[in-house]
Amino acid sequence: MIPLDGPGGAGKTEVGAVLADRLGVSFVDLDAEFATVNGDISAYLARYGYDAYAEQNVSVYSSLVGERERSHVIALSSGFMTYPDDVHPGYGRWRREISSSASTIVLLPSLNLETCVAETVRRQLRRAFARTPDREEHVIRTRFPIYASLPARKVETMRPADAVVADL
Repeated sequence: MIPLDGPGGAGKTEVGAVLADRLGVSFVDLDAEFATVNGDISAYLARYGYDAYAEQNVSVYSSLVGERERSHVIALSSGFMTYPDDVHPGYGRWRREISSSASTIVLLPSLNLETCVAETVRRQLRRAFARTPDREEHVIRTRFPIYASLPARKVETMRPADAVVADL
């Protein structure tokens, strides 16, 4: 399994699909799987709140990892590695496994904080579910240190997906 982590708009879905195709394995987008099980993510957040979303997201991940073959690329939700340890009974184990896996890759628009923030905000504001620019900036500034501290390979994504995958 190759987990892809990083902020929203980092390219996890696009790079993940290309990488899976090149490797001849399946591609799983955790956000898409969540939506299949629970409906629209924005509507779920509005109805139940972020803590319930995070718990349910880990539940979806747990069922996916239990059901599928281990040969796949999975795009994690942008906040997946930033949840509190007690969000779900299995989360601590999943987080440790993902963090310690030699195949985990953190995708970031840039390894430079300010460039990453600017590009992430720009990309997120193009999405239908985007929050305000200030909120998007706050989210990436809060999460960037978490992404940067993960003991995984960091890859910059401010280039075409094919070029990113060629480097991987």
